[in-house]
Amino acid sequence: MLKVSQLMRVMVYMPKRKETADLKTLAANQLTPVGQIRQVVFAPNGLEVVGFLLRRPDVAGMIKRDDAFLALDSFVVGQDGLVATRGDESLDEHARDRLGLDWDHCILWTGMDAKTTDGKQLGWVNDASFSPKTGKVEAFYISDGSVGQALVGNLVIPGDMLRGYRDGYMLVDPRAAQLSLDGGLAAKAGEGYARAKQGGKEVASRAGKVAGGAVEKGARGLGRAIGKAKKAVKPKKGTKGMFGAFMDEYKKASK
Repeated sequence: MLKVSQLMRVMVYMPKRKETADLKTLAANQLTPVGQIRQVVFAPNGLEVVGFLLRRPDVAGMIKRDDAFLALDSFVVGQDGLVATRGDESLDEHARDRLGLDWDHCILWTGMDAKTTDGKQLGWVNDASFSPKTGKVEAFYISDGSVGQALVGNLVIPGDMLRGYRDGYMLVDPRAAQLSLDGGLAAKAGEGYARAKQGGKEVASRAGKVAGGAVEKGARGLGRAIGKAKKAVKPKKGTKGMFGAFMDEYKKASK
């Protein structure tokens, strides 16, 4: 399985012309950059990745451009990023029409607040794992913005516990509140989610720290239905060195 977090800031390219060579081997001078992945797009049912939103380069370094959409079935992993394989059919309305997507009801889960159907607040979606072949979601990872993630870890919610989207929230089965954590000091100590969360708040209070890190605060609220999405994740430097690790993980997940 591949994680959404592994795709963030990966570059996407388009061949400059129709190539007969293996697209995976094309050099930089044979490619035109399309943009950098900033969000993963899920189907309206929320359980399938259908593609990615790309932050495109500004025109003349000044004029902002709309995001591009790259379909999940329209790329190969090249030397320095993803390379589109279907020409114009890889992107935007061509790809959406080809896939028959109800675009306004597709979902951006990353950054969305999550709660159970009976109203228990769980935190926000900071990751998801999925099959790069089929797009099917394996699990969602929920972080509690009120305490440090290093302490509490992530709540891992299987995809089949998803119950939908409503009013800016991911809704999940009430049983999700009792699931185990995937990391953090409290999780390693065998704490349950609710108990670890409460313990984390007490530790933070005693230390006099502001709850939640800047990264968590910055990510909150980004997830929503695509038709209402306005914000974007700001690209970061140093993505070149990250790509080798991504390529290895992608190849493993694709087998």
